[in-house]
Amino acid sequence: MKRRVAILTEIISPYRIPVFNALAARSDIDLHVIFLAETDTTMRQWKIYKDEIRFSYQTLRHWRRRLRGYNVLLNRGMIAALEKAKPEVVVIGGYSYVAMWQALRWARKQGIPVFLWSESNAQDRRRSTSPVEYLKKTFLRSCSGFIVPGKSPGEYLKTFGVPERVIFTAPNAVDNDFFAGAAAIARGKDAALRAKLGLPERYYLFVGRMIREKGIFELLQAYRRLEPELRERVGLMYVGDGASRDACGKQAASIHPGRVAFSGFAHREELAVYYALAECLVFPTFSDPWGLVVNEAMACGLPVIATSVAGCVADLVEDGRNGRVIAPGDVEALSAAMRQVADNDGLRVSMGKRSAERIANSTAQTWAEGFAQAVMSRQVEW
Repeated sequence: MKRRVAILTEIISPYRIPVFNALAARSDIDLHVIFLAETDTTMRQWKIYKDEIRFSYQTLRHWRRRLRGYNVLLNRGMIAALEKAKPEVVVIGGYSYVAMWQALRWARKQGIPVFLWSESNAQDRRRSTSPVEYLKKTFLRSCSGFIVPGKSPGEYLKTFGVPERVIFTAPNAVDNDFFAGAAAIARGKDAALRAKLGLPERYYLFVGRMIREKGIFELLQAYRRLEPELRERVGLMYVGDGASRDACGKQAASIHPGRVAFSGFAHREELAVYYALAECLVFPTFSDPWGLVVNEAMACGLPVIATSVAGCVADLVEDGRNGRVIAPGDVEALSAAMRQVADNDGLRVSMGKRSAERIANSTAQTWAEGFAQAVMSRQVEW
């Protein structure tokens, strides 16, 4: 018999659609997804791929504003949506919005188990205030169980006293087949695509929001420290947009020799091309709950240079095997890792192959399997 599951999450993210489709396709799950909004135009320019949705869903009416750096999102209709869905299990994707707390309270009053689906890791605690930490603890204590994408979020939950037996892993995934297939096509049109997009013959690649917290200025400093001859051979490509793009561009203008290019925001179809033709992905973040761009790059067969604080690193990046892991803000170590990957063709190729092999275990189906194991469990509560 199918179990009715309602998932509450913020927006219709393109990388969530494949995993929700996989969950909805299971014979044991009756899925309904409640989105708090279609998208967040203040932070992202994602397309909304509604034609690819194969699951039941509803988008709530909402009001959103940015106030003093905080993302305020208020909704109408959460309780009515839950009552209509009649879930046997409620899965809540975070605790940042009022609607999430409304759903938690409603489910507990109905005696319905609640799972927190969380990517938070220890880096979040460093940035939080005492009242925020108190609210986190209150929310966690009200949940029956927890669904995490990997090791780092699971370890973070344990610091709040959450027992391992109520923590379930659903490994974060993107559409590996899409990215691998698109990358293979792009490599077959290498010269034409480089000319069309104005890409260097070789380049390091950054993909993400252009903000300081992503380590974009440290990446620029690391590139500047490379030998002039190496900078002549290998450029640096930033793909993304954000508040610090212009400032980063001004600093990049003083780097000679070398080439630093900024392509702006790219949708997934274009992203696969940038991944396919790059030397490696560089992910120099100071704090990131996960980092799905790492999944995407690995699906395209790229080595990854990432900082140890990224949530995905403990599960996906093995130092010296499919990439390099460095401390956040360590410009010298970042530069050395970039130098090593660019100067050793054999190492770069072998790392790329290992990335593709490693990410093959993180698919929409494995995510759905982990998620289903959690919501089908009858022995939760702590």
